[in-house]
Amino acid sequence: MSWLATLRVALNALRVNTLRSLLTMLGIIIGVGAVITMIAVGGGAQARVEEQIRSLGSNVMIILPGSSNAGGLRLGFGAAQTLTEDDARAVALEIEQVQFAAPRMSTSGQLVLGNTNWSTQIQGVTPDFFEAREWKLAAGRHFEQPELNGSAKVAIIGQSAARQLFGENTPPELMVDQQIRVRKVPMTVIGVLERKGQSALGQDQDDVLFVPLSTARNRLIGQAQGRLRRVNNITIKVHAGADMKIAEDRIRELLRQRHRLQPGQEDDFTVRNLTEMLQAQEASSRILSMLLAAVASVSLLVGGIGIMNIMLVSVTERTREIGLRMAVGARSRDILNQFLIEAVTLSLIGGLVGVALGVGGSYAIGEFAGWRTEMSAHSILLAVGFAGAVGVFFGFYPARKASRLLPIDALRYE
Repeated sequence: MSWLATLRVALNALRVNTLRSLLTMLGIIIGVGAVITMIAVGGGAQARVEEQIRSLGSNVMIILPGSSNAGGLRLGFGAAQTLTEDDARAVALEIEQVQFAAPRMSTSGQLVLGNTNWSTQIQGVTPDFFEAREWKLAAGRHFEQPELNGSAKVAIIGQSAARQLFGENTPPELMVDQQIRVRKVPMTVIGVLERKGQSALGQDQDDVLFVPLSTARNRLIGQAQGRLRRVNNITIKVHAGADMKIAEDRIRELLRQRHRLQPGQEDDFTVRNLTEMLQAQEASSRILSMLLAAVASVSLLVGGIGIMNIMLVSVTERTREIGLRMAVGARSRDILNQFLIEAVTLSLIGGLVGVALGVGGSYAIGEFAGWRTEMSAHSILLAVGFAGAVGVFFGFYPARKASRLLPIDALRYE
């Protein structure tokens, strides 16, 4: 018997018992739908972490000032102003693994443009900060050295702050050279940054205004420019391919020397490897995705067991039919193929319906629960392929049992 004729006989048998076939497929439908949905949810979480890594820039570390004591109470990191611009310059010059070391000062304040105002984060930086964070301009230019040296009244604005001041539909090019007031100080917008998105903590990184470091100190924050020139933190970018751990150890050793810390004395600063932190979070998200998919795959196994059970019942019910087919010339291989095709057909049809259920479920989760989902053709093909494999695996034993029936015993079966 040809494969086409065998397929026709198998589909006929499934059509005769439509309700039973649908109930048998239900386990596969739920299993495939659950696998696709869970992979989409896990993929969305992983994509979110990857975006955060890209928004940080690659090979990035941040040096924070240490804690301080007040009345016997230890305050948090950053409470003691222990970092200076000279520390950043020394790290950039003396640590060969370091590509950029960008000091930064932070405050907050009101931006005013005409009748519009907006409160945002104000950061005093050098051009190296944008290089370290791999933060490009949508329009305009970066700070120039004379502006850094002379505390120039110029600013580079983030997308969110720019949208609040200039309006949603204003092109970045038209924002450049506009005059705004920053904490009552008139400044010229010389650049608009590209969008960065949210940070790992959910903060809007684009709701920010950058000014030259000297401008922040002398015109906005009010710290007198002296020998120490304190900063809030230092952003470090390590050369591609360099060992982050070695760079971190050498930075710590250099700063301990510069801050004259004795052996055994606690660091008055903290070095945080942001990339490693987010990569660990990415690994956790990947493991979570695999775990969700594995749990959902249990439904496929349950569906496969259901297929085996129904196929065994079908073999028992159709014993006389099998004997009659054998008596008129059907070979054992034809009987094996027929029942195997029935099992695989049940699995594949259930898999296709499960794909529709999974796609719809992923869309519903993203739409109503507000979770990000990432669906890929790879996950759909994997789920359908696994469903087909389940049909072959769990359908082989009943098909083999049917093909080994003796025609005379089958014809006598009541």
